[in-house]
Amino acid sequence: MREAVFIKQNTEKWKTYENTPAITPDDVAERFIIITDDLAYSKTFYPKSKTTEYLNKLATGYHQDIYKNKKENTNRILFFWKFELPLLFKKHHKQLLYSFLFFTVFFLMGLLSAKYDKTFVSLILGDDYVNMTNANIAKGDPFGVYKNGDSFAMLYAIARNNLYITVLNFVTGIFCAFGTLYILLNNGLMLGAFEYLFISKGLGLQSTLVIWIHGTLEISTIIIAGSAGLVLGKSVLFPTTFSRAISIKKGASDGMKIIVGILPIVVIAAIFESFVTRHTEMPVWLSAGILLVSFSFITWYVILYPLYLHHKISTTNSQNNEPEN
Repeated sequence: MREAVFIKQNTEKWKTYENTPAITPDDVAERFIIITDDLAYSKTFYPKSKTTEYLNKLATGYHQDIYKNKKENTNRILFFWKFELPLLFKKHHKQLLYSFLFFTVFFLMGLLSAKYDKTFVSLILGDDYVNMTNANIAKGDPFGVYKNGDSFAMLYAIARNNLYITVLNFVTGIFCAFGTLYILLNNGLMLGAFEYLFISKGLGLQSTLVIWIHGTLEISTIIIAGSAGLVLGKSVLFPTTFSRAISIKKGASDGMKIIVGILPIVVIAAIFESFVTRHTEMPVWLSAGILLVSFSFITWYVILYPLYLHHKISTTNSQNNEPEN
């Protein structure tokens, strides 16, 4: 739209924000999000105008309110988890969907390949692992692998490996997203072969109740990290109205924030795998409850809450832009 129209639609809102102090931290966060959104639009279409300078100054004020002291630094962390990260999920829901679909296809490929090619499971998981698992099944303890070793040593090894895969999943997106797709392919095939190993022994349901205690969060973070890699890959392939350098910078920034945001979930999944999954004798209701809580949290925080938050902010923005009668 023309700059004059943009100013006319928003000037009353901007003056209100400038002259009326925010009452609560949530008000500050909401105003900051709205102003930075307007600033991004102004920078794109009117980069050298006084409007952009004015909005930059207004956004800086709210930015300083968030960062101004140590106590507010805590609020900054809360702001990231409560607003910034969920809104990033909403912004990149399409890439998240693509990552989920790619992983699901690769998982089914692994499952079907294992079903129709008897050598596929050993090819993907290795003969030693398959032989060990078959021996555990014969002993009546099919998930004994999770009971081997010290829990703290397992936690260190698993967390280090999963954090590495998470970051690598994102970083390799720079190669036009092909690196990310390759990692999703590897993990999808591995999970499919792994699941079929137990399904073929009549342990499909039991494996779900045991393995997915940690797997729900672990696989979710692989898919989310994949979406971050696709965001980076998209910024390389499709810079839109930005220069390619600026587009990559924006894509890398968004992707890195997503990765930083899910790192605690990666660690929690490793804690579950090291300390909880090994208790294969736990009641079905407890195992199913952990699965349900984990799945519900991911669905709420990554999909539902971002949609709610975006709708709330969009509604507020629209109401502020409505002309008075």
